[in-house]
Amino acid sequence: MKQRVRAVLITPRNTTLVMKRVRPGSDPYWVIVGGGVEETDATREDALLREVREEIAGDGEIIRLLHEMENAKGEKEYFYLARVHTWDFADRTGPEFARDDRGEYVLEEIPLTTEAIANLNLLPEEISTVLRDAIERGDLLAL
Repeated sequence: MKQRVRAVLITPRNTTLVMKRVRPGSDPYWVIVGGGVEETDATREDALLREVREEIAGDGEIIRLLHEMENAKGEKEYFYLARVHTWDFADRTGPEFARDDRGEYVLEEIPLTTEAIANLNLLPEEISTVLRDAIERGDLLAL
């Protein structure tokens, strides 16, 4: 079974970084930074840090596993809470950025509030709910 890893990235300003996806013929939606675990990755955590480097040229620190779920394709997804210290979207190197058929990827920094998360079409919907609940409990900014 394919495994995917994603990072809820908390910035030094206590905001979060999300990827806005714009595809022709579809409404925009947002996703959490991350991707597939590859055979060359020693651990899921190594895969996550690689994805953060590829997608946003970021320097991240994993705090803890936040949520696990199975997606509609039957893949296991692991959502980690992480701090990101530096990033430079212009220096991204992920292979998906070289493909014209994938649409646009736009990195956005948003407030880490229930209202801001609720106003995004954040997919999968389950992670939107998990994030809003964690924010309400104060679990994300107490790091």
